[in-house]
Amino acid sequence: MSFTIEEKGRPNTQEYRVYFKNSEGKYISPFHDVPIYANEAENIFHAIVEVPRWTNAKMEIATKDPLNPLKQDVKKGNLRYVANVFPHKGYIWNYGAIPQTWEDPNHKDSDTGCCGDNDPIDICDIGNKVCSRGEVIKVKVLGTLALIDEGETDWKVIVINTEDPEAGSFNNIDDVRRLKPGYLEATVDWFKRYKVPDGKPENQFAFNGEFKDRDFAIETVKSTNEFWKALIAKMTNAGELNCMNTSVSDSPFCCSAGDAEAVVKSACAFGDEEPIPSSVDKWFYYDQ
Repeated sequence: MSFTIEEKGRPNTQEYRVYFKNSEGKYISPFHDVPIYANEAENIFHAIVEVPRWTNAKMEIATKDPLNPLKQDVKKGNLRYVANVFPHKGYIWNYGAIPQTWEDPNHKDSDTGCCGDNDPIDICDIGNKVCSRGEVIKVKVLGTLALIDEGETDWKVIVINTEDPEAGSFNNIDDVRRLKPGYLEATVDWFKRYKVPDGKPENQFAFNGEFKDRDFAIETVKSTNEFWKALIAKMTNAGELNCMNTSVSDSPFCCSAGDAEAVVKSACAFGDEEPIPSSVDKWFYYDQ
């Protein structure tokens, strides 16, 4: 199963979008149409790369837009870039989401005591390759961190790309601690402090910031898949979420290929990118 992307609008502007196609060239939603599993028997999942490692633009699946293309987050009318909080340059992993998952904002997690953040579940790919924006990769789940972001449960699932030459050596969270010393500590530090340059307090974590193991993480991912199933079947109130899809045949939100094509055709034509603001290269330092 392979996927390609089609860019619309000018990169580094609010009109920029990244749409997805399947192997037949039909437009799809990365949220709803890319299967959660690459290999269900072995618990290998698909993941959508939203932000390549070392970059700053906060790209995300546009959950409220038809076909859910990638777009850059906007705050207070401006495109959002994460700050470089020393010693971290941009995102320190390939960052993205697992398709066909949803952290239900109406469900209070029994472990964290907080409701979901209304998004697909997030992943941090620790593989060596710097992926490209919109790349769909196959990943092994290694563990998870429970971020509490402004009172919402926001799981961060630690994964490794199955095509990574070292993937065979990574099977649980302790393997990351042993083979990539410092990476997990840096991950907690990154999520704790990344909003501080915007004037926000440090983020908090469930489990005192401890990582949960592979089995816990896989069950967490599977539970968010169950929430998504209810969402796409209209058994849960979608609110502002757009559930338009082209492949979930029993979903009331399933549309024709022509309807999907019309959505993409209505977007702005792809054009030259705007320069990234020089302020994005600024470094922030502060005492912990």
